[in-house]
Amino acid sequence: MTLPSRIAIIFDFDDTLAPDSTSSFLESQGIDVRKFWKSHAELLKEGWDPIPAYLDMMLKDSERRPKGQRFTRELFRKFGQSLKPHHGLQGFCSRIKKLAKDADKKAEVLFFIVSSGIGDIIRHFRQRDSFNGIAASDFSYNQLGEIIGVKRVISFTDKTRYIFEIQKGIFQTLGERDPFAVNKKLNESEHYVSMRNMIMVGDGMTDVPCFSLIEKGGGTAIGVYDRAVTEKWGKAWGLMSERRVKQMVAADFRKNSGLDDAVALAVKSILTFRRFD
Repeated sequence: MTLPSRIAIIFDFDDTLAPDSTSSFLESQGIDVRKFWKSHAELLKEGWDPIPAYLDMMLKDSERRPKGQRFTRELFRKFGQSLKPHHGLQGFCSRIKKLAKDADKKAEVLFFIVSSGIGDIIRHFRQRDSFNGIAASDFSYNQLGEIIGVKRVISFTDKTRYIFEIQKGIFQTLGERDPFAVNKKLNESEHYVSMRNMIMVGDGMTDVPCFSLIEKGGGTAIGVYDRAVTEKWGKAWGLMSERRVKQMVAADFRKNSGLDDAVALAVKSILTFRRFD
């Protein structure tokens, strides 16, 4: 059996491709971020799931605001456009694609984002065009564009759904129109991307189910941390000490950085050892 020479590289967003976009957005709206996340922690003690909890808190905060100051789709989009990714992201995807092509002219590298963050922020960040698809949590909006409800929640294990959608080639196509299509059983020969040819890059516990799924399927899990935010280093160490990932590098996408090397080596390994055969 021969599968296409296709590789999927899947990224979390917040603290992986860019600094925490949700906290940055809240701060831009005059919200005390420490107080917000402290209140969020209290909700978790009451049994809330972390992702719908923060989305619901944002929804209620918006509702308390006067007209003209509420959270809107346009506000999210403008903030996304202003968001700066981590160093070196511009040019990173094209460099990895070239590396793969140089090794195998038939090779195709696809890039995806699967995040628990706010979709209308992430879908409008500067390097969005480098990615083949984005899945993230979403609000619903009224006719004024104001948030009025939670439309989509992507929590921990929810992220694995999109790994399977990538595997089956229905990511943001059939998967958007029919959420049950992902459950259709396919033979390995019908897979769009073998899980052995997937690379997952993430920074935290929301990525653990994807790390585990991809590693179990023969793929590669790479953990990253923000070198500038030392208070989050403990989270990074936890991923290593609990063996959630085999390697941990700084979220720096510049050429010859640890992350650049880790992804390049994973891609070369896939092509060299012919996981398509």
